[in-house]
Amino acid sequence: MATNHTAVAVPAALASIEAVGDALRGAGYIPTRAVATSVYLAHHLRKPVLIEGPAGVGKTELAVSASRALNFELLRLQCYEGLDESKAIYEWQYGKQLLYTQVLKERIDVLLEGTSTLDGAMQRLDGFDDLFFSRRFLEPRPLLRALEQTAGSVLLIDEVDKAEDSFEALLLEVLSDYQVTVPEIGTIQAQVPPLVLLTSNNTRELSDALKRRCLHLHIGYPDAALERQVLHTRVPDIGARLLAQMVAFVQSLREQNLRKPPSMAESVDWARALLLLHAAELSEDLVRDTLAVLLKRESDIDEAQPQLPKLLKDALAVSTDTA
Repeated sequence: MATNHTAVAVPAALASIEAVGDALRGAGYIPTRAVATSVYLAHHLRKPVLIEGPAGVGKTELAVSASRALNFELLRLQCYEGLDESKAIYEWQYGKQLLYTQVLKERIDVLLEGTSTLDGAMQRLDGFDDLFFSRRFLEPRPLLRALEQTAGSVLLIDEVDKAEDSFEALLLEVLSDYQVTVPEIGTIQAQVPPLVLLTSNNTRELSDALKRRCLHLHIGYPDAALERQVLHTRVPDIGARLLAQMVAFVQSLREQNLRKPPSMAESVDWARALLLLHAAELSEDLVRDTLAVLLKRESDIDEAQPQLPKLLKDALAVSTDTA
């Protein structure tokens, strides 16, 4: 299908993969090469990015940081079971339509003045029927609002795997052609296609039709080097020794038999908690007291408790070597 998107200058932050990486770092997000490449390609190929991976690894934060880095408005659609087009795309303003109906009733004599037949009255009123389903009564929801932005936007469709299969079908037109069809009005096409990022925690398999329309990006748990960078960026006041110990401990903790290993979000929370407790280095008592910040399931805490002395010993050894 031919498109009529308005040509706009490419922001400097999207001029190259390296520029994307620098812009995201400037916004507080430490990207891998794969992340920067995906954002660059998404803009220049006009393709959405489907970001998959465990919860808490920075999928949603990427969209927030991208909007900040590019100075684009962020439009967010949080998905859930039962989500439909009235909450995602558009809704008619029924209260406003009802008020308009009341105005017509009060002025009906004036409107029909000069008509003496039923056909004449019907012809006179026909023109008002279309007004009830015109743009003035249309309430745009996140998907349509993103298409209407003339200066560019970031559209975040968060946790799309929580929505039902039927909602995926609603997305296909938006993701393929950056347009939506309102039966009463017609097709509304984006002048400037948004940068679209979809996130999924893999709670269910998404359809092939949806995946075909998207670039794919997987964000997993960070390696030690990336985790150090992120923690240093998000919690800059933490000491180098404690930072090295934390990263070594969390990296080893993720290798245990846990239902929900700690994500990057939990690592950041733990760093802030340790800073609040004025910790200079890890100790067994400190780790046991704050383990619930890292692990959110009681079964995982019970699983990790016997391993803490060894994990802590290894973390302290690594930090000593690093120092």
